[in-house]
Amino acid sequence: MPKIKNIGILTSGGDAPGMNAAIRAVTRAGIAAGFGVYGIYRGYEGLIQGEIKQFHTEDVSGIICRGGTILRTARSMEFMTPEGRQKAYENMQRFAIDALVVIGGNGSLTGAREFANEYDVPCIGLPGTIDNDLNGTDLTIGYDTTLNTITECVDKIRDTANSHERIFFVEVMGRDAGFLAQNSAIAAGAEAAIIPEDSTGADQLDTFIGRGIRKSKKSCIVIVSESPKCGAIYYADKVKKEHPEFDVRVSILGHLQRGGSPVAGDRILASMLGVSAVKALQEGQRNVMIGIHNSSVVYVPFDSAVKSDKPVPQRFIDALQILSL
Repeated sequence: MPKIKNIGILTSGGDAPGMNAAIRAVTRAGIAAGFGVYGIYRGYEGLIQGEIKQFHTEDVSGIICRGGTILRTARSMEFMTPEGRQKAYENMQRFAIDALVVIGGNGSLTGAREFANEYDVPCIGLPGTIDNDLNGTDLTIGYDTTLNTITECVDKIRDTANSHERIFFVEVMGRDAGFLAQNSAIAAGAEAAIIPEDSTGADQLDTFIGRGIRKSKKSCIVIVSESPKCGAIYYADKVKKEHPEFDVRVSILGHLQRGGSPVAGDRILASMLGVSAVKALQEGQRNVMIGIHNSSVVYVPFDSAVKSDKPVPQRFIDALQILSL
């Protein structure tokens, strides 16, 4: 394999708190290893358009505490075509970039896998997604911060729910993965969570209404994973129709979940994974995601990282049912 001299960094897909910490870590670890480091703006779209700049240490100063991504991000339809990937590869050659570090979620790493296979380019992935839905890693960059943001919001909603004796359905992100909904429900003391992985969501709803509100509780919080068909509004309307005696409200948290300064856990995770990405390239690794498992850094092949949904452990679902008594 040809020796790597220059590496490129890009962020792709949805932004996640801690991406800047990862950019900083890859940049500084790359420079320390003797690599030239290039920041690629607007993800794969920027790679196609040639929006590339060489990074130095000062380019990443003071960004570890910032949310979002200084490299910006975009979803590129053109990169999904052979012609788009050809343009991307030609720009890599133009800037003499030998390898890529891709920070993103399932779609971003799938794109990296296809690009690596097509052009034999060493690609290293960092799990940057608030959904925590990539296989092979216990945590993804941005998940912890988002979980804390949701919990803080639900704590505030609880004050109003108690004051007015209302049922609140709070919709959070996680269309295909229920980690945010399930664990924020536990953290905020919610009465139920309705998540994609649990087909008994409607049954849970009926159970907690009969068990909780009618007997001992004047207010309730239900956390619902977003869904185009069965989101918070759907379940709220269901309860209004079946139990008109209850005062039911909906709060959709939306994109505020993605923003804000990353918590210490995400800063540390992103920093350690970023350093490990450069180390992986030095070791000759290619086409793997850098993950964390049982407090150890692991190399997860792209095929394994994106192969299927990562389920919420049943023990978390069982725990919430017990704790919501």
